[in-house]
Amino acid sequence: MNILVINSGSSSLKYQLFKMPEKNPICSGLAERIGIEGSFIKHTVYIHNEKYSIEETGFISNHGEALKQVLALLTQGEYAVIASPDDIAAVGHRVVHGGERFSGPTIITDEVKHQIKRLFSLAPLHNPVNYKCIEVAEQTFVTAKQIAVFDTAFHQTIPEQAYRYAIPEWYYKEYSIRVYGFHGTSHKYVSEQAINWLDKKDSKIISIHLGNGCSITAIKNGRSIDTSMGFGPLSGLMMGTRSGDIDPSVIFHLMEHSGYTLEQLSTLVNKQSGLLGVGGSSDMRDIRKMVNEGDTAAALAIKLYAYRIRKFIGAYAAVLNGIDAIIFTAGVGENDSNMREAVCSELSYLGIELDPTRNTDYKGELKEINTTDSKVKILVIPTNEEYEIAHQCFGLLT
Repeated sequence: MNILVINSGSSSLKYQLFKMPEKNPICSGLAERIGIEGSFIKHTVYIHNEKYSIEETGFISNHGEALKQVLALLTQGEYAVIASPDDIAAVGHRVVHGGERFSGPTIITDEVKHQIKRLFSLAPLHNPVNYKCIEVAEQTFVTAKQIAVFDTAFHQTIPEQAYRYAIPEWYYKEYSIRVYGFHGTSHKYVSEQAINWLDKKDSKIISIHLGNGCSITAIKNGRSIDTSMGFGPLSGLMMGTRSGDIDPSVIFHLMEHSGYTLEQLSTLVNKQSGLLGVGGSSDMRDIRKMVNEGDTAAALAIKLYAYRIRKFIGAYAAVLNGIDAIIFTAGVGENDSNMREAVCSELSYLGIELDPTRNTDYKGELKEINTTDSKVKILVIPTNEEYEIAHQCFGLLT
């Protein structure tokens, strides 16, 4: 069964094609820097344990255009992997916000699309993008089942004392205002890999997903018990363009004294803040380059970014009553050894000791980067949201 997985982030679009139940993909690809100068798509085909890649550069204005280019790569040219769209049995879509209604993979119907659209305001950088990709895929893969896998699903195990806000209960009952959590597909996948690596099911793990969007999750015995993102994917850690945690008084102050509208404030905290607002770019690679050129604002952005992560590690150590392992994953978590070092540098009181050589020698596979006498394992685990989505889709259809 051919299952195409589409995983669209706020400025990226990843895809993989699986012949399920095989875990290794037929092909994979990544469109990056969507809406940013320097856009590109890399398409890779896997044949007899060999991989063959091509890269296309050129400005990609939005996710709809990115997906159209991806679909052309799948069906045309030297590295095409399917003869026609009818070869795809199902398209699995990562959808960020499912509210309380969706707790597992779901066949996409008009009603499901309506619910995804209804939640646009809670995930303004993602649900509209996810919705657009669904519409494009429906028009292209007419005979395929379209399936949504929701980022919020893994966090349905968070206990009430962690998911409720300290506001009157009426707002929860009437408007479902609560912590939902995001990046659940990623946290679920890497934590399962860590549990297998540790060979310890009764484990206490902190999973740190660092990409354009960032979140950190406390996972006890394989179940999410707290997470940094909340009602929407804005809270918690500092991100590419999102502020993360901010005192609500700032919002009230700007409305009252500077005349900001709700739309302007939403744009400020969702699209103009984070690394971009402090350091001048939403891409950590750009920030690193700017730091090397002596940019003090970019240097401050990195300090803020690492500081927020350390604060949450301390908090979740308390929530878990100890730590067996911390996990770094996603684009920044997997590829930025300097950030991993900055995060771990002042956590020795928790038994977290990073080995600098192991850290810089990381080559893209699950690896311990802690010292031999570190009480806490420090793991770098490549996330594989696409396989997790395909796995859930296959289970739903079979």
